[in-house]
Amino acid sequence: MSNSYKYIDTDYTYTDPKSGILRNLVDVTDTEVLLFVESVAVTKRIQELYETPIKTIGIESLFAIHKHLFQDIYAWAGKKRNVEISKDGKQFFPTTHFENAYRFIDTLILDYKKTSKTNIQQLVEKLAEILDNVNYLHPFREGNGRAQREFLRLLALEKGLTLNLNPPDNKNVYELYMQGTINSDVKTLTELILKQIENK
Repeated sequence: MSNSYKYIDTDYTYTDPKSGILRNLVDVTDTEVLLFVESVAVTKRIQELYETPIKTIGIESLFAIHKHLFQDIYAWAGKKRNVEISKDGKQFFPTTHFENAYRFIDTLILDYKKTSKTNIQQLVEKLAEILDNVNYLHPFREGNGRAQREFLRLLALEKGLTLNLNPPDNKNVYELYMQGTINSDVKTLTELILKQIENK
């Protein structure tokens, strides 16, 4: 799976112009070290959300989740990006229209919340649609995938369901997740979530 992200950041808002590394709160200047430190910190913060879940209200809850996960590493944790991002030649949602996207995603979340918890198929379809739109929005400079997977897990939890879209012992799940999100393939995402979702 390709990781060829491109960023339009002429003012070096997020990166150090000399090293190219993301500006961070732990003063790390090596990319590999930053990835390790970030992974350890985020893993700890995810565990905290398992113990004390954030209640999902709307798109604002995604920002709260991102802030919680990355608060130890980035000053911009939980804040919308102000750079344009593309992957494999496909641009994510333009920052100039974020407010419209927030409103639309909030309607999707509201529809999901109104769906009966006994209607698993419909819940899964709505979760796949939410994931597809949140991924296209890509509201953060870094950490979008981890934040949106946690967001979906918490949405499922509110319906008494468990959902893990990145199990450590199953790379196939992550590969299907990446395939579905990169290609905006809602069918693949629906099938994946249906396989991974369980009653508590």
